[in-house]
Amino acid sequence: MICVATWNLWCRHGNWQERQPAIFSTLAALDADIVGLQEVSTKDPDQVAQLRSELGCHAAVSPDKEHDRWGIANVIASRWPIISHGWEYLDVGDMPPHRTVLWARINAPVGDLMVYCTHLSHGFDNSELRQRQLAEICELIVAQRGEDSDSYPPILIGDLNAVPESDEIRRLTGLGPAYAARFVTTDAWAQRGEGVGATYSSSNPYVLDSAWPERRLDYVMSGWPRSRPKGNPVSAERFGIEPVNGVVASDHYGVIAELAT
Repeated sequence: MICVATWNLWCRHGNWQERQPAIFSTLAALDADIVGLQEVSTKDPDQVAQLRSELGCHAAVSPDKEHDRWGIANVIASRWPIISHGWEYLDVGDMPPHRTVLWARINAPVGDLMVYCTHLSHGFDNSELRQRQLAEICELIVAQRGEDSDSYPPILIGDLNAVPESDEIRRLTGLGPAYAARFVTTDAWAQRGEGVGATYSSSNPYVLDSAWPERRLDYVMSGWPRSRPKGNPVSAERFGIEPVNGVVASDHYGVIAELAT
C-alpha cells in the first residue's frame, strides 16, 4: 500500500505560533508516505525547512523562491526521493498569478510515482474558474503521462475548494464531461470513507462563524485509466481533528488514504 495524505495548514493565520507544534506532531504521528500540503508558510516560520529537518522529508515547493511574494506555498513531502519536480501557474482571471499546480516524480518502491498537488480558488461563486483550473491540471497530467497507462496512475491531492456534488468534482470523477480525453480520477473518500467526511467543519473551533461549514473540500485522488489494482483506494480517513496539547492544528482537517499497489 501507499499512504497518501492532503492537508491545508492555514499558513500564519489565527493562533499560528501555538499551532506549529500541533502541526508537526500530527504529521509525525501520521507517518504518511506522501503528503500534499497547502497554505504552507515559507517565511517565519519556514515550514518547508521544518519538514526537511524535523521529519526528514524530501520536499518540492511551488511557487519557487523567485516567485514567492507572500510566503505561502503548496508542498509535496515524501519519504522517498524526489527525482524531479516543477510547477505552473493556474488561471485566476483578472487577479495577479498566485494559484499553482505542483508536480513531483517520486522514486518509490513500486516505481516512479507522478504526484500533483494544488489549491484551487476559493470563492463560492468561482465554480467556472475552478473548472478552468482543473482543465489545466488534467491536461498537464495527460501530457506528462503520455501513452504509458501501465505505470502507477498519477495521484492528485489538494484543497480543491469544491464539494463532491459540484460541477468541478463531478467532471473530475467522470460524473460529467471529462476535462481531458480518457482521463478522470477516483475520489478515495467517495470509495472508502465513512460519512460526509467534512474537512471544513463547524466542529473545528476555527470554523464557528463560517457562512458554509460542513464541506468536504480536500481530496486524495488516483487517475484512471489504470491497471488494476494499482491506485485503487483501500481506506480513507480524516486526521487533525483531535487537539494536540489543547490546540487544534488547522482550520481544515486532513485526509489520508491507502492506495493499492
